[in-house]
Parts: sequence; C-alpha cells; structure tokens
Amino acid sequence: MAPQQGGFSWSNIAVGSLMNLFEVTTLGQPLEVTKTTMAANRSLTMAQALKEVWSRGGVLGYYQGLIPWAWIEASTKGAVLLFTAAEIEKTAVKSGIGAGSAGLLGGMGGGIAQAYATMGFCTCMKTAEITRHKQSAAGIKPPGTFQVFMDIYRKEGIAGINKGVNAVALRQCTNWGSRMGFARLAEAPVRSFSGKGEKEKLSPLEKIFCSSIGGALGCWNQPIEVVRVEMQSMAKAEKTVEGRPNKPGVFGTLGYIYRENGIKGLYRGISPRIALGIWQTVCMVALADHVRGWVSNVNEKGVKAAVEEAAEDAKAKADKLKEVTKTN
Repeated sequence: MAPQQGGFSWSNIAVGSLMNLFEVTTLGQPLEVTKTTMAANRSLTMAQALKEVWSRGGVLGYYQGLIPWAWIEASTKGAVLLFTAAEIEKTAVKSGIGAGSAGLLGGMGGGIAQAYATMGFCTCMKTAEITRHKQSAAGIKPPGTFQVFMDIYRKEGIAGINKGVNAVALRQCTNWGSRMGFARLAEAPVRSFSGKGEKEKLSPLEKIFCSSIGGALGCWNQPIEVVRVEMQSMAKAEKTVEGRPNKPGVFGTLGYIYRENGIKGLYRGISPRIALGIWQTVCMVALADHVRGWVSNVNEKGVKAAVEEAAEDAKAKADKLKEVTKTN
C-alpha cells in the first residue's frame, strides 16, 4: 500500500498533483482554451474558434491562462480529487458496493471537494484571462491578469472571485462521478473480453481504453459547463447586454443562454470537451492508477527492488514480443 497514516493514503495527494500538472501542461490547456472560447462565443464554429485562439499569439494563444492560474488550479485540485476520490472509493468497495458505483461515488465526492476547496477563484481567473481579449475588440485596453484579480476583489470581494463556483461544483461532481463511474464500469466487459479474472490487473492499454470511455461519456453535462463559462466570462460581464441578468445564478444563466441560442447554444464546445474529458480521465484514472501502483510497490519492496522488478517485467514483455514476431 501507499504511505498511510490512520488508514489514509497520503501519497495520493502528491500523485494527484503531479498527474494534473502533467495533464494541463500537455494537451489539457489547449483543449480548455478552445472549449472555453466556443462556450463564450456561441456563434463560432470549431474552425473559427481555433483561428480565433491562434490570432492571440499563435501556439502560445492555446496556453493562455496556463501560468499561474491553471498551474495553481491543477496542482491543488488534482491533489484534492485523487485523495478524496480514492478514499471514498476504497471505503465504498470495502462496504460491498460494486466497482462502477464506487467509482461514481468517489468521483462525485472528489469533484465537489476540489471545486469548493481550490477551483472557484482559479477557474474564474482562467476564464477571465481567456475571454478578456474581447475588450480589445471593443477598443478598450484589457487589464493585466493580477489587475483583473484585484479589481474583482475590490468590487465584489471573495464572492466575486468565486463567482460561478456552484456551477463549477455541479460540473465537477457530475464530471468526475460520470468519468470514474463509467471508467470502472467499463473494466468488467474488458476483463470478460480479454479472459481476465476480477483480481487480475488490466494492461495499460486496457486501462486507457476504459478511461477513454469514461471521459467521453462524462461529457453529457456540457450545458453546465456552458453556464459556468457564461457566469464567469468577462466577455459578457457588462450589465448593458440585453436580456442578461445583472447577478445571474445557475438557472437564470441557463435560461438566458437557451433564449439567446437555443439547445445548440448549451452544447457549444462539446467536441473539444470530449477530447479534453478523455485526456483528463486517461491521466487521472489510467495513468494515476499505474503511478499509484508503482508508489505502493516501492513502499512495500523498496526503491531498488521495485526498479529491478520493473526492468525484469519490461525484459519479459520484450522477449514475449520477439517470440510472437518470430512466430508470425
């Protein structure tokens, strides 16, 4: 097992933080920027959104908001998510609950915890960073990132910085509940297809496949994400926007988007969101499971023994591949 104290696997905090940093720094932020751009500008097609993001600085435009907000958010929310979800899932399994339901409960609990503990102000600032370029189009010089933060804090206090946090919590609860639940649920047919028993480990590719299913199916809640972006977007922050509530709540914003763009408006950005959901679930479920298993092995056998075992395992797989190649 991983390092424990009072039954808790404290190493999950470090693993979650590192895995989420890896996720956002690779494909995560470009997909997040594209998705947010489409959700904030609901008249744009996918191609137009990609062109719009590129116009902000080429490749760097796709990493807008990465430093510091996305890194701060990723390092903290990943730790909270993996630690909370793992503990809930472990307790649920011990209570006799099935793997799919345990994953659902763990994901829901982890999603809610990360939203209220770490994500409110970071998500708000990332969205402001991504959408503030609209002020330039209106002939207004956009303020710097930290100036935006202080302006919001002075005008609205902590509540302003955490604007939309309830929508974030609802999104994260349904996000990770669905992703982890579907991913764990997909493991049963994969085991059956590959002839593996319940206690046998799935291969890395099988884990990635299950996580991809969970990540894609977890995007059914896209309307919640569009509502969250609308609530936090600087592009729509002016009170003069006709029909938009001055102090919008989740349901008020939902109604406003529906009146403005119909059902299609509630699903803007779904394509990059599916890609993002798959990548996030692969990182935080499949790869995280692999890293947690390695950490547990290291703690049980020591670093040297774990490295030697990994090398022997890799050699055995390489030899097996050579035999298969010769046979063919």
